[in-house]
Amino acid sequence: MSEPLMKLAPVVAVLVSSLGLGGCATKGFVREQVATVNQRVDALDSRLQATDGTAKQALAEAQSASGQAQNNGQRLDQLNARVDGVEQRMQESQRKRARN
Repeated sequence: MSEPLMKLAPVVAVLVSSLGLGGCATKGFVREQVATVNQRVDALDSRLQATDGTAKQALAEAQSASGQAQNNGQRLDQLNARVDGVEQRMQESQRKRARN
């Protein structure tokens, strides 16, 4: 090998090794990064569970209110029928009085 090439060999070796090793992450660095992400995921998971619980409670209350509304509607229908019957009797009574 020529002398200028011999002087460049160590520089080239250092450059190649620094480029090759520069992209490697240590286990500690990876663990730190993963731990940070895991903490954020855990926080979001707990918020999601709380929201899910609230949604389930709201659904149960809505279903209960729907059932009550349906029962109230049936009771109103029954009352309307009774009122109609009373009105018919009153009209018949008034007609009988008008004839007499």
